[in-house]
Amino acid sequence: MIAAPLDTGEAGRAMIAPAPDDPVAGSAERVAMMAKAAARFAPIESQSLSDRVYRQLREKLMRGLLKPDERLRLREVALALGTSETPVREAVFQLVRDGALELKPHHYIRVRRLTVAQYLEIRDIRLLLEPLAAERALDHVDAAAIEELAAAHARLVAAEAAKEYEPAIRANFEFHFGLYWRSGMPALIELLENLWMRVGPMLNLLYPHGHPQYAVRHQHENILDALRRRDRVGLTAAIRDDLLEGGRNFLRHIEALEAEGWRDE
Repeated sequence: MIAAPLDTGEAGRAMIAPAPDDPVAGSAERVAMMAKAAARFAPIESQSLSDRVYRQLREKLMRGLLKPDERLRLREVALALGTSETPVREAVFQLVRDGALELKPHHYIRVRRLTVAQYLEIRDIRLLLEPLAAERALDHVDAAAIEELAAAHARLVAAEAAKEYEPAIRANFEFHFGLYWRSGMPALIELLENLWMRVGPMLNLLYPHGHPQYAVRHQHENILDALRRRDRVGLTAAIRDDLLEGGRNFLRHIEALEAEGWRDE
């Protein structure tokens, strides 16, 4: 995450205030010293411009609006966001540290592509955390919330049928996080968002070759049914099965791409 602003309240002032027996206390030297410190530790906005840019880019990554290996040019991003290059650069380098973007030689920045091993590692973590988020959300999900989730799933199915794949990826994100965000566990949500920030771009490879397929019915329908029944065991099982069964063709596709020598430029 972007570094938190420096504390310039009472605690921050205490860090730069002289000790009671300071020989310059109350003197002109003390005034000059405090003025210099104030210049160094001036208050800043609670949410800086670079933080806002970071969150916009983070959201696009999670929703699959940026693709693996897609190049990001600072000037183009700055023009699109209506800002200077400096906050964009700060946000982009934070995303590099997060593992969502990568810096190639000569300051070439692109969306990171996961290897099969990296994808499987993240999937194993998701298999633990996403069922937990869903189970904890169950106590906060009412009939209206279930209808919202059902509507997101309907958008997903309709987009897939129309071969409108970008809206399908977004609808899938809205379905899952429409549930997880209701868990009341902000630390868990932050972890999941960080994982999806890295996985989201890869989901562009779902279609058409890695299209999710289910042996009986879509696991989203099983998730919705479990929510209506208030069935915790069934809910967590359906979340796990959606990741495994729904992602089976996707995994085969990226394995094939890697076997064919998907180039690392």
